[in-house]
Amino acid sequence: MGTTTSHRDQFADQARLLELIWGYMTSDLVDVATRLRIPDHIGTREVGSGELAEETGTHAPSLLRLLRALAALGLLEEPRADTFRLTPMGARLRADAPDSLYSFARQGTGVFRRAWEELEHSIRTGEPAFDRMFGKDFFGHLASEPELSSTFTASMRQATRSVAAALAAHHDFSRYGTVVDVGGADGSLLAAVLREHPKTRGVVFDSAEGAANAPDTVRAAGVEERCRVETGDFFRAVPEGGDLYLLKSILHDWNDERCVDILRACRRAVPEHGRLLVIEVLMPPRAASDVHPLTYLSDLYMFVTMGGKERTEREYAELFEAAGFTTAGVESPATLAPFSLIEAEPSAEA
Repeated sequence: MGTTTSHRDQFADQARLLELIWGYMTSDLVDVATRLRIPDHIGTREVGSGELAEETGTHAPSLLRLLRALAALGLLEEPRADTFRLTPMGARLRADAPDSLYSFARQGTGVFRRAWEELEHSIRTGEPAFDRMFGKDFFGHLASEPELSSTFTASMRQATRSVAAALAAHHDFSRYGTVVDVGGADGSLLAAVLREHPKTRGVVFDSAEGAANAPDTVRAAGVEERCRVETGDFFRAVPEGGDLYLLKSILHDWNDERCVDILRACRRAVPEHGRLLVIEVLMPPRAASDVHPLTYLSDLYMFVTMGGKERTEREYAELFEAAGFTTAGVESPATLAPFSLIEAEPSAEA
């Protein structure tokens, strides 16, 4: 009995280690599935692997093996032998799903995967591996690759969609006359805020490339009369006239020096009664078992690709202080997990 228990425990550890060692295999399975558009071909049907092979131009016996691996990962189900359907999670890889993460899955491979392969370089040097791999920083590379830029923008929109509605319902934006969304991309976040708070006005601010789809987004949301789109460089200046300056998933893209540049640009624009609301994933002050591993993976991902990082509450307070702000409150509501809301106000001595 003792030997059996020992073997069971050892096998559990071994299986978990193999999952970690073979982690690249699961990401490649998702990559191939989305490149073949398998979720889109399945749709709402139950379909056999042979029919699916014809539709995808693949070798039927080999595709069957792939489909069963996807089922093992929880993306598909096989209710009858050789017949498959999407699970709710797998359905989110359909390009046309309302809560789609298709573009997010597509942008997670390619250049990102190549940079991640140079993780050791980043750990040894403290420099983003992306710059070494491609000879320029991530956003410089993005500007030169229209297709990649389009996929990246779509992935950010997909990642923002669910949290946008939750944020708009949770936070009282009606306190502010005008909200400026700094780095607001296609305007999805601000559009949700303005829909929920009909007396509030807004400004989507981003680079010309980043905000290219914002007019369409605010028009589709029916808030175009209360929202304008401005373009520029948030390292230099942001639009004046706002009561609240919103930064969602912006600061984690950049190193401390560049973050202070962004925050100082905001400080020059924020009136004395104004506020800054930063929405980011907070790193705990020490590694803890109740913190999701994605927090630490995201931290390294930002480091390797962009030179950024996920930060602790104290680290954000230090950035604020360097830019002329003071932390006014921190909130981590369950409805917005894994994000926290970090509110700052202009420092009295600034």
